[in-house]
Amino acid sequence: MSKMLIAAAAILFSGLGFAQDKAMAPPPPELSFEQRDAIRQAVGNPTRRISNVMRDAYRNPEATLGFFSVMPDHTVVEIWPGEGWYTEILAPMLHEEGRLIAAHFDPESPVDYFRESRAEFEKRLEQGRGKFDKVELAVLDYDPENPVAEPGIADRVLTFRNVHNWLAAGKEETQAVFNKMYEVLKPGGYLGLVEHSARPGTSLEQMIETGYVSEALVIELATEAGFELASRSPVNQNPQDTKDHPEGVWTLPPTLRLGYDNRAHYMAIGESDRMTLLFIKRAE
Repeated sequence: MSKMLIAAAAILFSGLGFAQDKAMAPPPPELSFEQRDAIRQAVGNPTRRISNVMRDAYRNPEATLGFFSVMPDHTVVEIWPGEGWYTEILAPMLHEEGRLIAAHFDPESPVDYFRESRAEFEKRLEQGRGKFDKVELAVLDYDPENPVAEPGIADRVLTFRNVHNWLAAGKEETQAVFNKMYEVLKPGGYLGLVEHSARPGTSLEQMIETGYVSEALVIELATEAGFELASRSPVNQNPQDTKDHPEGVWTLPPTLRLGYDNRAHYMAIGESDRMTLLFIKRAE
C-alpha cells in the first residue's frame, strides 16, 4: 500500500472515532450488527417528537451511542436527561432486555427550575406509556452522601452537555458528580460524555460564562474520580463554531438567545462544537 493510501486510511478511521492515543485505556468491544441495528431502530422509533428528530443532524445519536457501545441488555444511567431528548431513544432500546435509570433533578429542590423540569420529565414519562413505563427515576444532586443508585450496577453512564452546568455550581460540586458517576458504574463499565468544547487555555471563569468547557478540564475531573480515558470521537465536532459568540453557546441553536438578531447566521453555524469522550472504570 502506498504512503498516500496509508495516510488516507488513517484519516478515515480517525474520523470514524477509531483512532486511539497510545496512553488511552482499551475501548469497549465493537458492537455486533444486531446491536448496531438496535440503536438504529431506537433512533428511528415513531414515539420520538418531530422537533427532537430534526436535531439528529447536530447530535448524531446513532453514531454517538454506537461509539459509547451501548447495548440493548445494558443497565444505563442517564445523568440529568433534561426534557428527555436521549431518553426517547434509550427507553425503547433498553425496554425489553435492559434497564434505564434517569438521574434527574431533585423534585424537592429549592430551585424552581429544577423542580419544574423534573415535573415536566415525569409528565412525559407518564404520557409515553409502552416505551417509558420501565424508566426508573433517581436524583443527581451535589451532596456526596447521596448516591445516584446502588454502587456498581451500571454498564454505562451517559451525560450530554451537562458539565458546564455543574461548573456553574462550583468545581467541588462538579467533582462530586464525577465521583458519583464513577461509583455507580460496574468495574469495567464506561462513562460516555458529550460537552461543548472550549479552546485550549480557556479559563474556568470563561467556561462558566460561555458554556464551553475545555477537554483538559473534563479529563482532569474524570481522572480525579478514578476514570481512565479510553477513546475520543470527532462525531459531534462542528468546525464552523467559532466559540466567540456574544451570549456564549446559548447564542447558537437550539437556544438562540439573541432572538432574531443575526438568526440566519447562527442557524447556519448550527449547534455547538462538542467533545465526545469515553472513560472506563477499570476492573478491580
